[in-house]
Amino acid sequence: QVQLEESGGGLVQAGESLRLSCAASARTFSTYAMGWFRQAPGKEREFVSAISGYGDATYYADSVKGRFTISRDYAKNTAYLQMNSLKPEDTAVYYCTAYTTTAQAMSGNRARVDYWGKGTLVTVSS
Repeated sequence: QVQLEESGGGLVQAGESLRLSCAASARTFSTYAMGWFRQAPGKEREFVSAISGYGDATYYADSVKGRFTISRDYAKNTAYLQMNSLKPEDTAVYYCTAYTTTAQAMSGNRARVDYWGKGTLVTVSS
């Protein structure tokens, strides 16, 4: 029902910044919580960040706290992930996610994700 399309991935050097975008097809964008997961080569897909439908609550994995910022633009039906001070360990395919409820998003549990994007690759070189 909800289609998600990520963009903005690429190759950067450690310490640099990148902003990912996620365009959502949902007509009632504000009723969906949004988030990001990532999967590095040979590793499990892990939670990165989430934002509530109203945009008044956010949650971050400890590994990115203080460096990444999640936001959303209601006029554009788009969620963003601003990534600063990137590290080689941030290298992964990043997936946009959407949830029916904020509680699902804030759980950080991949099993509770309702919709997934196809992913965009972020590579951070040393």
